[in-house]
Amino acid sequence: MFAKLETLPAPLLELVSEANGAAREIPPLFPLSASVAVNPFLGQAGEPMAVSAARLARVAGTRIMPERAVWAEKFAAGEILESDLAAALRSARFGRLGLAEVVAAVAVEAAQPKALPTVADLAAEVSGIDWPGLIEDRIGVWAASHFDEGQALWQPGRTGGAFSAWREFASRDLTPEIHGLRGFGAFVAATNRSHWRAIGRACEALGLSTAASGTAFHRWLMTLGGWAQYGRYLLWQAELEGTTDNTVTELLAIRMVFDEALFGLYGAEIADRWAKAVAAHEAPLTPTRDMAIDAAWQEASERAAQRRLAETLEGGAAAIRQDRPTVQAAFCIDVRSEVFRRALEAQDAGIETIGFAGFFGLASAHRAAGSDVVETRGPVLLRPGVKSQAVEPGEVDLGRRYTARAGRAWGRFKLAAVSSFAFVEATGPVYAGKLVRDALGLGKVAKADPAPQLDPAIGPEARVAMARTVLGAMSLTGGFARVVMLAGHGADVTNNPHESALQCGACGGYAGDVNARLLAGLLNDTGVRDGLQAEGVEIPADTVFLAALHHTTTDHVTLYDQDLPSGDWAADIARLRAWLEQAGQLARAERAARLPRAKGGADIARRAQDWAELRPEWGLAGCRAFVAAPRHRTEGSGLAGQAFLHSYDWRRDEGFGVLELILTAPVVVASWISLQYYGSTVAPALFGGGNKLLHNVVGGIGVLEGNGGTPRPGLPWQSVHDGAGFQHDPLRLSVVIEAPRTAMTDVLRRHSGVRALFDNGWLHLIAMDDTGKLAWRYDGDLTWVPFAPEAQKERAIAAE
Repeated sequence: MFAKLETLPAPLLELVSEANGAAREIPPLFPLSASVAVNPFLGQAGEPMAVSAARLARVAGTRIMPERAVWAEKFAAGEILESDLAAALRSARFGRLGLAEVVAAVAVEAAQPKALPTVADLAAEVSGIDWPGLIEDRIGVWAASHFDEGQALWQPGRTGGAFSAWREFASRDLTPEIHGLRGFGAFVAATNRSHWRAIGRACEALGLSTAASGTAFHRWLMTLGGWAQYGRYLLWQAELEGTTDNTVTELLAIRMVFDEALFGLYGAEIADRWAKAVAAHEAPLTPTRDMAIDAAWQEASERAAQRRLAETLEGGAAAIRQDRPTVQAAFCIDVRSEVFRRALEAQDAGIETIGFAGFFGLASAHRAAGSDVVETRGPVLLRPGVKSQAVEPGEVDLGRRYTARAGRAWGRFKLAAVSSFAFVEATGPVYAGKLVRDALGLGKVAKADPAPQLDPAIGPEARVAMARTVLGAMSLTGGFARVVMLAGHGADVTNNPHESALQCGACGGYAGDVNARLLAGLLNDTGVRDGLQAEGVEIPADTVFLAALHHTTTDHVTLYDQDLPSGDWAADIARLRAWLEQAGQLARAERAARLPRAKGGADIARRAQDWAELRPEWGLAGCRAFVAAPRHRTEGSGLAGQAFLHSYDWRRDEGFGVLELILTAPVVVASWISLQYYGSTVAPALFGGGNKLLHNVVGGIGVLEGNGGTPRPGLPWQSVHDGAGFQHDPLRLSVVIEAPRTAMTDVLRRHSGVRALFDNGWLHLIAMDDTGKLAWRYDGDLTWVPFAPEAQKERAIAAE
């Protein structure tokens, strides 16, 4: 029925390769149920920013760097120094740009790029019919139904793949014909059932050469917006499972069929202009001089931020702790934790905090209480390594399951077409109380589920190995306090389609309570402790691991002390509760100063429960640095909730396995977060989520801005802008690690994908020395140069 690749002719196989390459230029869009931050430049990691600027100017008509007025203001204010700019220009990525030329250019705004036209664009110009809008609408109507993840009660047939389903839909859809695309239904019915052959035929009809196809395919995919990105998500998930998925290229075929049909109608009028577009697609991707200048200013802005970070860290280092801490509190590396960690440490000198990725080393396929849905509670970069579930007593469990299933049935009844008007008229008054409670912030507080349990199939030796690996990765193999709190984090919000985006990114868009409770249960197990002792990790008998959840919207902390084994920790936990409450007050006061209309720290909890609140919290807006070092290097520093803090002591990392893990997992996840905020700030029309006030959920996948079109990826405007100005400064992430440069170089040599992020400038890597100073900068191609405040750099190099 469908053509196999090995049966396709050689010229078509070349187009298949280009189409698959274009598919990987598109970032994935994770569904709303478990959305995570995604690097919108994921497909461009193998090229420098200036080249990506040329690419995205061609295929999307957008800038990917701030307006020059942003840099001009920083330059005038002394935030960016001329020495920062001069140091940036020394990089080989900027060719032979002169300092005077670059300084002068900041006063003149660069021209806005314009994407190369599609056939639909050209047809619209000669006909006066909005063909791009019509195509977006008709594909959107079909895709909203085809990809629906359960929001709709009625589901379409999906056998045969996206292209097959669309052929069936489009061959009967009269809308294009009503607007003037005569015979479109028959045209679609006559296309080959193989989407690859349909692509090949469209390329032949449009005169598209293999050399032009790469960016031309990318251009067509960009017009599909979130639908193409959701297809890329399906490919991402399939590849994690060791399979593949053709949805992205099938969507490409769908989009090309429209342009092929339009070319048949308008070809005589647009042939010459289309031929010029094809020739432009054949040209190499070469950054303009303006793009190179903009990239230099972006680099200078980031070096200026690194200079200030070096000053902050140098002035805030604390003494190394010698005595046993009273409490150790492990938080996620999330930048929101940095504010709370500082506030908690201020309560008592005996409090020591630890930073670790919030899934706590247990990427779990989790089944919640009363649910048949498996939740991936771990980084999306990894396949779940363990299984877990919430275990309850029989009768309670049956009750929960009955309630959960009844709730799902009630929800489906509310959404059913036959119920729409009758439901509202009959039950509307019943919801009056709920609306009032939500409007006044008086929502119910959810009770904690019983403790989750690891899969019983995981044997004792495997459990000990897991515990040993996690403790080693946390640099916590000795010096245990009486109470070690493991705090995941989550966000309590109401009426927010992007709720999961405020949860723990390391937990796949879920809260981190399950992972924290799993690890606490593992480390409290006497059998596991006996096994750890045999391997040289001795946990004192009076030490207990206490799971917790840091609610980032309210800065309250839930303690799961009901999970604890029997023992005498009541006084310790009572004291910890008091400290947490005081820390929460400090953190809320600090966060309230940034939130629009916040009436002090006491107002924070109300905002989280207000169904009309656009900004219950700022999430990770402002993130700009990642620091992996012992906590005393950063403990006295006020990092303003802008740094991911990972506890790491390279002296305890034999073989540098933990360093490798940090560079290949937490750093990459943090880069996705940082670059999502970057993209949503500098290119909101392309990479942003649009205006929250206009959002409508589509298919449980994403949001539309209005009532049609394509899903909007990225962050809503209200997540990066307060109405008067940006709350996020678009800077690529600066990664600071205290570790030998040779060890970091070895990791980069073995992991080409991670190395590409640093070599091409999507991330900065800086080595901290044994005194806590930023000492060396990774300069690409596995080389390092001295790091110093840029005005003193020449002196530092000469001294070396």
